[in-house]
Order: sequence, then C-alpha cells, then structure tokens
Amino acid sequence: MSRQTRNLLAAALVVSAGLFGAVTIAAQGSSKIANGADIAPVPLNMKGLNPALVREGSYIVNAHGGCNDCHTVPSYAAGGNPFLGQPEQINTECYLAGGAAFGPFISRNLTRVPAIRTLEQFKDLMHNGTDYRSPDSPPNTPILQVMPWPVYGKMTDRELEAIYEFLRAIPVINPRPASCVAPAP
Repeated sequence: MSRQTRNLLAAALVVSAGLFGAVTIAAQGSSKIANGADIAPVPLNMKGLNPALVREGSYIVNAHGGCNDCHTVPSYAAGGNPFLGQPEQINTECYLAGGAAFGPFISRNLTRVPAIRTLEQFKDLMHNGTDYRSPDSPPNTPILQVMPWPVYGKMTDRELEAIYEFLRAIPVINPRPASCVAPAP
C-alpha cells in the first residue's frame, strides 16, 4: 500500500471518528432536552420562546435542581408522594408558587419571576444571592438566607437562561390558592 493511500485512510478514520463523536455529543444533549419536555409537570406555553431552552430549563428544574421541594407546597398531590411509596404525582395546582416556611422566611413564587425580575436580575440572584425583595417586606435581608444560591450560582449563564426561559413557559399562579399550604406535621 502506498504512503499516499495510507495517509488518506488515516485521514478518513480521523474524520469518521470526529463525526461519530459529534453525533454522540449532539444525541446526549438532545436527550436532556427531550427528557425536559417529558418531565415538565405542567403544560408549557412556548409562544415566543426558544423550545429547546425551555425544555433544557425543565430538565434542570425538575431533574437536577429540586426546585419543587421548596417552591411547591405541598410538593406532591394527594396520593402521589413517592416518600410514602406512592407513584409520584407533582402538585400541579401549586407548582412552583412558593409558600414553604423556613423560620421567618417563605419560599418565593417562582411562577412570577419573569414578570418581576429581568434575566440579569435573575442571574445576579442565583450567582450572588442578591435579595430583590422590597425593603418594606420583612425579613429584610440583602442576601437570600435560605435559597442555596451558593450551589446554584455555580451554574453557567446558559443554564440560568434555560431555567428563566422555563419559568416564562409555565402557568403563572397568582394569587396562590388557599390549598397551597403545608400539611400539618
């Protein structure tokens, strides 16, 4: 076999390996997006939004972030609490509408975030814990005290943009229904 033929075969193998790797990476990324669409517990309004970014945000919020645990009260619908051995059923009536008490702090209604916070404010809140609550609204703290922003602040801007886009796609719950309260211990 000539040197030129061997070089061409080697180049073809390198290109093939690169294409295979690119397809694998693309498939891995799209699985998160597809999974995000599948695990969104509420209908998503994609009008004017980037559907892939919304679905990626859903994946982060619902599969990684655990946002439901603090921002949906109660977290699970009646008969749908996996901690009681029941098939998981998210409480969609109260999904991300806040209301969980942590001492003097109450978890915020995330369904309203895009209406009251810009994307830049949201990123600042998540990266630095900046509390944009009104100074007249106690407890008045300049930095969020319960929200695990030091952990979520390590997310990339792209991930935070995806979360924000997802929050723009979910139904707004305002006011929070009276049923959205923690059950008695």
